[in-house]
Amino acid sequence: MNGLCLVTGANGHLGNTLVRALLGQGHRVRAGVRDIGNHAPFAGLDCELVYAELLDSSALDKALEGVQVLFQVAAVFKHWARNPEAEIVEPNLVGTRRVLEAASRAGVQRVVYVSSVAAVGHDGTALDETHWNTESENAYYKSKILSEQAAWQCAEALGLNMVSVLPSAMVGPNAGSLTDTMGFLQTVRQRQMPFDPGFRFNFVDVRDVADGMIRAAEKGRAGQRYILANVRSSPLSDLIAAANTHTPGYRQPVSAPRWLLLGVAWLQERWARCVGKPAQLLLSQVRLFHNVAQEYDITKAKNELGFNPRSPEVALQQAFAYLYRQAHQPYEDLPQAAVQTVSSSRA
Repeated sequence: MNGLCLVTGANGHLGNTLVRALLGQGHRVRAGVRDIGNHAPFAGLDCELVYAELLDSSALDKALEGVQVLFQVAAVFKHWARNPEAEIVEPNLVGTRRVLEAASRAGVQRVVYVSSVAAVGHDGTALDETHWNTESENAYYKSKILSEQAAWQCAEALGLNMVSVLPSAMVGPNAGSLTDTMGFLQTVRQRQMPFDPGFRFNFVDVRDVADGMIRAAEKGRAGQRYILANVRSSPLSDLIAAANTHTPGYRQPVSAPRWLLLGVAWLQERWARCVGKPAQLLLSQVRLFHNVAQEYDITKAKNELGFNPRSPEVALQQAFAYLYRQAHQPYEDLPQAAVQTVSSSRA
């Protein structure tokens, strides 16, 4: 960790938080993005900005020149698309292979690959890193399962020193544009939940994930997976309680039966195909999340990395505080400064 670090997807929620955490610890950071004209997420940050498109091998070769540690964060994160195979699964799978092949060509010494607890799955019990999900109906879940499997195959074939980290649903600051997870919190904040879908998500603060990734680069054992999550999941009532710490008065909506959720999801998906806008609820999400807790055993990350996430209650309260603050003054805490652009051409 004494050399240059490349963070792909550096303008995203996790990527941008990781860039800040690395800089805060004194590391040299190169921030890989697809749009190098957007400097807002990097205002005040002493980092290099480089074009890095996972499907562009020549651009990856340039971005990885002189890099010691690759933090592979970039990925398509969405659950709905008109053509999910072409828009979600294939980009994540092909992008994984190409960036790891480029890392091998560049002689990168360490790779921290970001997967997801989607690749572990959930069944209401405390699952650990030895478990692999076999769910394939949801395009995003399928993409994360196949991509991490491809990453391990590439790492073995290319002799890469790699660890993978598996975050749960990330919440917190530095979300220039809202992810699906932060969008869900925003819906709760705006009191737009007509009913309780019975989903229990495992929330973790994005800053704790970034810290866990740095620890994985420094302490993680090559060839190992590390779950970066909380032990237990949170029902909608916990989100409402966290939101009410800022604006009291939001009451728990009534619970929706499974048949109603499936009917709403069916209508949502058909409407989304007609208008080309994302469905707010998918059939695969109902089948995945309704009345199933997402519980994880994070003993390995705690013992080997020193991972110690803040509680779900604190993470949610701070995430809602961020959303309230951003609604009035985006990027309010960032000083203005120029960002060094390393590459302005899309090779």
